[in-house]
Formats: sequence, structure tokens, C-alpha cells
Amino acid sequence: MTDDAVPDLRASDADRERVAAVLRDAVAEGRLDMEEFEERLDATYKARTYRELEPITRDLPAPGVTAPAVSLTKPPERGDTWADRVVPGSEGTSTWAVAVMSGFQRKGRWTAPRRFNCFTFMGGGQIDLREANFADREVVINAIAIMGGVDVIVPPGVEVVVRGFGLMGGFDHSEEGEPGDPGAPRVVVTGFAFWGGVGVQRKMARAEKQRLREERRREKLERRDRKEHGGELGASSSGQASLGHGGHGAGHGYGSFDSLHGRHGEEQREPRRDGDR
Repeated sequence: MTDDAVPDLRASDADRERVAAVLRDAVAEGRLDMEEFEERLDATYKARTYRELEPITRDLPAPGVTAPAVSLTKPPERGDTWADRVVPGSEGTSTWAVAVMSGFQRKGRWTAPRRFNCFTFMGGGQIDLREANFADREVVINAIAIMGGVDVIVPPGVEVVVRGFGLMGGFDHSEEGEPGDPGAPRVVVTGFAFWGGVGVQRKMARAEKQRLREERRREKLERRDRKEHGGELGASSSGQASLGHGGHGAGHGYGSFDSLHGRHGEEQREPRRDGDR
């Protein structure tokens, strides 16, 4: 589609947000690197018309969206509320993992089962629940770490309970005690650690970090635009004030000339009065 085919209409804030959402999906899927993402995001928030928005996502797929390819209506996303992510009765994508002098990962969009068992021997594992669905409102992570380690990463809003036992090793209890959001699942970490450890971390998902970064960037651009606009108005007002003061000064100048001229006339008349006498 050529640029001429896109209407040269003014874009709204909602239109720019839809394009930014497409860019977020693209960087999450590996279609854009962070440098390209930041460049296109800057162009998105600076765009004023549809014609300026259309090239930004021209080379990105937009399933389910008709022309123009800019996808001014964002395709439906998976719900991110706890009601959407907690699906009682569903089956887990994976229920166990083993790492012997090696490692394993469970991350991204997967379904955590009601009970996940893992074992590490001189190795490590990572169980990332930030983007996961949950097969029940309570999920148990049973970790056995022998001279190895397991890291459990949970998103904000999830309640964490740690019940594991360590012998010359330990379980991380730092994330316990924080109440969960309404409807959020509870993650119970249990098991045994010998010369090893099981850690628990609370982190935001990458998409949420990108969203906050974009909000800060947009606020920065808006502040800069307001500052530039305010500077132009200030310069215009100063110019008008200068013209007014100039006219006033000219009036003072004429007044000074008249006063001098008047004094000069009086000095010329004085000798004539002396001559009369």
C-alpha cells in the first residue's frame, strides 16, 4: 500500500497507543531489537497523521487486521487479569523437570500445574511464573536441590509461602508476608536443599517494564513539547512588550527634545530683554 492510499487525517492518542502496542508485541516476539523498537516508538509518539503512522508497522505482521497494515485497531490480546490467568481444572504444560550437571527453564507463556516437581544435582533450574497461567488458585513448587539451585520468579500480586527445609543449604523467605491481589493465585514453595538453595524473586514481566518505559518516554516528550510551546508564546509576548516600550521611549525622546528646544528659546529671548533695558 502506498503512502498516498493512507488518508492524511490527524491521528489520536489512542491511534498512537495501538501502534505502540504492535511494536511491543514485535519486540517481545524477537521481530525488532531494542534499538529499532526505541526508534520506532519515538516516531510513533511524534506522528501527527495516519500517513506518518502507517510506515512504522508496514513490515510487521498484524493477524486479523485488514488494510491499512498499520493496524490502527490493535488485534485482540490474551487477557491479563487474574480471572483470565487462573483456570481451575486445566492441565499444566509441564509438571516436572530434572537437571543433573545441567540446567532447565520454564518461562514465557506456559501453564503451571497444581504441583510442579523438580530435581537438580550439581545444576540449576529456573521456574518463571511472570507470564504463566495457573491450573489452580494454589500452585505448589516442590524443589529438591542437591549441590545445586532452583530460582522461582513470581509476578507482583502473587502471595508466596515457603515451607522447604535446608541442610547446609536453604530456602529464600524474603518474599513471604506480602498479601496477594484479589483473585491472584498463591504459590507454595517446598522441598529439600542439601548444599544448595532455592530462591524466590518477585519481578515485573518484560512487557510491563516496556509499558512503563514507554509511559516515561511519552511523558518526557509531552513535557518537552509543552516547554517548547511555552517558549514560543513567551518570545511572542516579549516581542510585543518590547514594541510597546519602544513607543513609550520615543514619546520620552520627543518630550526631551521639546524641553531642550524650549530652554534654548528662553536663552535667546533673555539678551533681547537686556538690550531693551
